[in-house]
Amino acid sequence: MAKKATAKEAPKSIASELKTKTPDQLRDSLVALKKEAFNLRFQQATGQLENTARMRTVRRDVARIMTVLNQKAAEAAISN
Repeated sequence: MAKKATAKEAPKSIASELKTKTPDQLRDSLVALKKEAFNLRFQQATGQLENTARMRTVRRDVARIMTVLNQKAAEAAISN
């Protein structure tokens, strides 16, 4: 029987996936997520937003990407 992914396991797999990406790929993902967050806020303001939980998910994904970018920058500063 396959093991069900719990909420605590999901961010770990996302974070490990993000750590394998290059900073340029992370910045591209960040731009896309920020555009999506803007669109979601716009939909919420006009009363058209159906999935309100998506706002939380996008906000947390932005935070994850920012964290990984900061970690990579810190590693680069230490190694230089």
